[in-house]
Amino acid sequence: MRAAAVRPVSSIQEADHASQAAERNDLILIGFMGGRIRGDNYFHMEARMAKEMQQRYPRGVHAAVFANHDGHLALRTLLQLLDKNSDGRLSAEEKAAARIVIFGHSWGASETIALARRLNKLNIPVLLTVQVDSVQKSHQDDGSIPPNVREAVNFYQSEGMLHGRSFIEAMDPERTTILGNYESTYRKNPVSCPGYPWFARAFMKPHIEIENDPSVWSKIEALIQAKVLEGEPPAEATLFRPGEELGLLVTQAHKSH
Repeated sequence: MRAAAVRPVSSIQEADHASQAAERNDLILIGFMGGRIRGDNYFHMEARMAKEMQQRYPRGVHAAVFANHDGHLALRTLLQLLDKNSDGRLSAEEKAAARIVIFGHSWGASETIALARRLNKLNIPVLLTVQVDSVQKSHQDDGSIPPNVREAVNFYQSEGMLHGRSFIEAMDPERTTILGNYESTYRKNPVSCPGYPWFARAFMKPHIEIENDPSVWSKIEALIQAKVLEGEPPAEATLFRPGEELGLLVTQAHKSH
């Protein structure tokens, strides 16, 4: 079990990194890989994007990416990061201060919502969940967003043998805003996917095209960047105007291509 993180917290020796991030009230960015991909596989966009966000905001983001079967490790990492005084328990104040974004592709998108549900049971809020061509795992429900999530967005394609969920909805619309369900099509605008196994290119090409689609991931980066800057001092926040970037997402046509 491996998690990719610039400041990983998967061992006792690395606990100091977690406490330092918590003291700064970093945005905690948790990603989940699709398929049976390890969290430290930087060939895949999920791991690369998390690393880039960490490098762009070294004092504002704590990023970690996990295999989709390592939800328990992701939860342990989150709880450690939120435990500011390292007393082994989360106070109401520590929970309320949580600034969490969770994202994933394929089975990783399903695990994204599964983790949000676990956090809901612990009364821990989530700023944003992002699902990319979400494929529901056994005994999970990736279509109903729990009420602890403030905003959620879903990107999908419906052309391949393997395709993602086309619609997500809020369990409590008064508490959760669904930013949209956005479909991508690649018939006329294919995305290059070099290096993938032949069976992936032959039987689930649109599923890996959306994983590598720069237009999809640029929108995801803009959403995450907006959440980072919500926690920045005003002087730093003026370096970027997230409303303009997010407008590209909110006003785009249903088809992203």
